[in-house]
Amino acid sequence: MKWLFMVTKVKDLTVEELRSIVSDTVRETVEELAEDILALSSDEYLLSIEEARRDYKEGRTKYLEEISEA
Repeated sequence: MKWLFMVTKVKDLTVEELRSIVSDTVRETVEELAEDILALSSDEYLLSIEEARRDYKEGRTKYLEEISEA
């Protein structure tokens, strides 16, 4: 149904198509929010973010191509 966003104007949608788009968008947003809340309530996850930021700041990073070559 996401393809409708690219080629269809809202005025051209049926009520059911619009309802489906809104429902899917709300469901996806709620799922993402729940995942964020769960992740942010994890001390291990928060520590991994801090570590990743330190690594980035100190230049300890690799390009995706370097990793995929291994």
